[in-house]
Amino acid sequence: MKRKSFTLFTLLVIAGMILTACGAKATPTSVATQPPATPPPATVAPTATEAPTTPPQPAATLRIWADDTRTPILQALAAQFLKDNNVELVVEDIGKVQDIRSQAIIAIPAGEGPDIYVGVHDWLGALITSGLVAPIDLGDKAASFVPSTLAAFTYTDGKLYGVPYASENIGLFYNTDLVKTVPTTWDELLQAGKALKDAGKVKYAFALNAGPLYNALPVWTAFGGYVFGKTASGAWNPQDVGIDSEGFIKGVTWMRKAVTDGLVPETLDSAAAAAMFENGQIPFYMDGPWDLDAIRKSGVPYAVATSFPDAGAPFSGVQGFFVNPYSKNVLLAQTFLADYIATDAVMQQLADTGNRPSAFKAILDKTTDPDLKAMGQAGINAIPMPNIPEMGSVWTATDNGITLAVTGKQAPDAALKDAATQIRSLIAGALAGMVNLPGTFQDKIGCGATWDPACQKSSLKKGDNGLYTLTVQLPKGDYEYKVAMDGAWTVNYGSDGKQDGPNYKLSLAADSEVTFTYDPNTHMVTTATK
Repeated sequence: MKRKSFTLFTLLVIAGMILTACGAKATPTSVATQPPATPPPATVAPTATEAPTTPPQPAATLRIWADDTRTPILQALAAQFLKDNNVELVVEDIGKVQDIRSQAIIAIPAGEGPDIYVGVHDWLGALITSGLVAPIDLGDKAASFVPSTLAAFTYTDGKLYGVPYASENIGLFYNTDLVKTVPTTWDELLQAGKALKDAGKVKYAFALNAGPLYNALPVWTAFGGYVFGKTASGAWNPQDVGIDSEGFIKGVTWMRKAVTDGLVPETLDSAAAAAMFENGQIPFYMDGPWDLDAIRKSGVPYAVATSFPDAGAPFSGVQGFFVNPYSKNVLLAQTFLADYIATDAVMQQLADTGNRPSAFKAILDKTTDPDLKAMGQAGINAIPMPNIPEMGSVWTATDNGITLAVTGKQAPDAALKDAATQIRSLIAGALAGMVNLPGTFQDKIGCGATWDPACQKSSLKKGDNGLYTLTVQLPKGDYEYKVAMDGAWTVNYGSDGKQDGPNYKLSLAADSEVTFTYDPNTHMVTTATK
């Protein structure tokens, strides 16, 4: 790989020199003159100095879009990269990682995107479908990465589409003052929590975060639940939806019983669950490395289990770098990732600032943080979040189904069968063409939950003028919503009319009739109230 990069950069430099020689005006040189006939008085000869030189112009520019955490690390490579290769490295801070995706979707097809951009592996299906990512060949460097992280960036065609730098999965936190032996089964965990509750030491055994598909997956998988099956070749099979499988229904039924037994609160609230653990009101809590700083700051005595009860498996998410397929510098971008990113020094910096287990073997082996090490061990059997586009049809329907069942609003088997039916319909394209307004008002108009892009009651109807409208009665209050297409989140528009843009906000001082109007040309929504 080094030899390839040397050849590439040499060609770039030579090309740049040729262009410079052909296009620049010649600098006139001093013409020697004859000494005067009469010698001047003797003087001390001046010290010879070299004529000032102008540094050569960079032969190329490599542009990277990164989030605010990774940007300083990448910017620090610019000087060395320029010195080694005469290529300018420009790193632009886009803000949050999710902001990069929304801007890349627009900029790359227009030829205005970066050469490299930071992202997450589960974007892959949508990126490949839209033609926004190029395959990558790491060569011998592939052996330096944790295999599961490369698998996460490998698509169903068997090609690698990203260079990973970190992974993450949730872990099981426990209060070390209250729990001396980590339970090996979920039933044991409830029994331990019940004993503590009966003794008046805790309020519940544990609590659920919002987004229960992701945040409680180790429970569902422990009972045999799954999201998608796999083909004979090991690729995700979107035709095999497991949300209403026997194992998934058993898991949710178990959770509902824990609620009725008073061992798990009925409300799925992330902030409340975190507060209860930090205040010692629950002995067990599931969350990811993103919550470590808050837990440490709270002062609660804790540790992270090295495995989940009953060998439950969490989802894993892998962060990495993508290459723009429309870039004029695809080979240069891949060389930069292999020779400048995939190094011990840079991977160590990325690990130190990201508070995530490294995707680089050498750095992961040196990790001393006990929490990250424990989460890494608990994630040995982690399931990479499916990176196929059909996963976008799963999240809302499944979260709503689990929530309805756990809170007792619907029987577990019925709730999950309804969710699976909705998912299969979305995958089959039954809702193609739907324009919807998922948001916080949906439960007020008869939808089963909020933020559901497939609820028929919040879908808009197309008029003869080409505009889509929805008229509903809403009680006074503050609401948020977005536009979602085809009954899923894959294509959605925010208040700026852009993909993945910010939520619209609606404040009603009194109960009102609200008419929403969507313009498909601008992707904008206007409202009228009376």
